[in-house]
This record gives sequence, C-alpha cells and structure tokens, in this order.
Amino acid sequence: MDLTPDSTIVFEAWGIPINATIISTWIVMALLTGMSMVITRKLRPEVPPNRWRTMLEVIVQGIEGQIAEIGHRPGHGLLYFVGTLFLFIVISNLMMVVPGFRPPTASLSTTAGLALSVLIAVPIFGITSRGLGGYLKTYLEPSVIMLPFNIISEFSRGLSLAIRLYGNIMSGAVIAAILLGVAPFFFPVVMDMLGLLTGLIQAYIFAILATVYISSATAEPNSPENAKETQ
Repeated sequence: MDLTPDSTIVFEAWGIPINATIISTWIVMALLTGMSMVITRKLRPEVPPNRWRTMLEVIVQGIEGQIAEIGHRPGHGLLYFVGTLFLFIVISNLMMVVPGFRPPTASLSTTAGLALSVLIAVPIFGITSRGLGGYLKTYLEPSVIMLPFNIISEFSRGLSLAIRLYGNIMSGAVIAAILLGVAPFFFPVVMDMLGLLTGLIQAYIFAILATVYISSATAEPNSPENAKETQ
C-alpha cells in the first residue's frame, strides 16, 4: 500500500512523470475555479442572492471575522491569502470520500508547499506593514542574542505546519485502508466521516496558524497579538 500519492505515476508528459498528487491538485484547482465562476457570474447588487452565493458569503464573512479577531483589525488583504489556503485544504480533504481520489494534502510535497507559501507570506506582509527595517528588527527582539533562535523559530513554524497537516491526512487514509480490509462494510463509513471532520479541523487550524504568524509579523511591537505570540 502506497503511503503517499507521490509514488503513483499516472502518465508522462515530455519525459516528465505526472503523479497522482499533481493530478489531484489540478482537479481541486479546477473545481475551485469552476465553483467560483458559477457562483459569482451574477454577482451584482440588483440580483438577489441564491443559496450558493449565500453560502459563499457566510464562508467569506466567517474567515474575515476570524482574521479580524486574531489581528484586532480588519484583514482584507490577508483574507485572500488565508481564504485560498483554507478553501484548497477543505476541498482537498472533503474529496477523499470520492472513490479512487487521493487528496493532495496526503502528500508531504503538497503540505510542504503550503507551509512554504506561509513562510514567504510572513516577511512579505511584515515588510509591507512595518517596512524592511521594522520587520528585520523583530528578529533582534528582545535582544541581539535571540537572532539565531528567532530565525530557527521561523523555519520550525513552517516545518510544523507541513508535518501536522500531512500526518493527520495521511494517517487517516492509511487507517481507513487497513479497516477496509478487516471489515469492508462498516468501518470505512465511520472512518470516512471521521476523516471529513478531521479534514475540516486541520484546514481551520492551518488557516488560523497562518493568520497568527502573519498577524504577529505585521503587528506593532506592543500590540495584543505580539503579546500573545511571546507568551
């Protein structure tokens, strides 16, 4: 049994192997793009909202509310980044119930890429908000001695994000496969339900942690979110 979809080669294009992780990632991206085009094609003030638009607005407002609560200020710029991460992980994890579909989040390369995007976003948002000098100064707080530890802390955050998401999704898929061989009629249904719940929780945790890291980089030195980060 393959533990990761990376090892499953679907086809080759110009000598480049295309594995199941890439295919499932394309499927999720196409699904998100298609859903957004269908839901927002009549997005005008004079058009009454349908149930899909209402659902989308509830999701967007929920994400925006969480960002504002964590950052203690409106987070319109952060909404697009964190919202994209959340929706990609949610759809990927929910589609694990589709027979034959291997979620891309069950691959360490995908979760590492998501974590790397957060690591890159932290200094970008930090420099945009506080300036280059103000952001680099955070690595010297509370003293110069903390410089190497602060740098290690940045990379350990990304590593923990990748390993946490990968470990939970991959382990759920492996356990479901084992129980499918033991009791093929009952346990897989239960595990799929638990897998869906775990997938939603992991998407929420990933998005919240990304918001906390970025809010900490963009906050003023004595702001509440920096105080929480240092506790």
